[in-house]
Amino acid sequence: MAQINEKIAAEVENIEHVLAELPEADAIENLSPLELAGVAALIHNFYNGVENILKQLILSRELKIPEGSSWHKDLINISVTNGLISSSVAKLLREYLAFQHFFSHGYSFDLDANKIILLVKQIGHTYNCFAKDIKHLLKDS
Repeated sequence: MAQINEKIAAEVENIEHVLAELPEADAIENLSPLELAGVAALIHNFYNGVENILKQLILSRELKIPEGSSWHKDLINISVTNGLISSSVAKLLREYLAFQHFFSHGYSFDLDANKIILLVKQIGHTYNCFAKDIKHLLKDS
């Protein structure tokens, strides 16, 4: 269990570093397209860190990491089904999953500043709820 705690602690540190780099939501509408793409990359990094934590928790319980085209969505569902995160946290995370999918498969010139503003406004709350579930889970292990 010590090894998983170390891996999760490293991901938490990375996520918190990403969150510290995000600009305030009210500054986003004044960003250049390049700067907006940078903010989008940070949001993508945030969600990637969340997924890395979920994968570590799933592996630690000797469950199978989902595969196939819907594995990202399935990862959240498996995490809820196995009590790793609450359904309310899963609902919050699905917004970031949808954005991650768009960011990975779309073009930066199609980024919507208003959508990014909403995600940035909600990211702290989402992270705190996620972190609370994970801390509670690790405490009980």
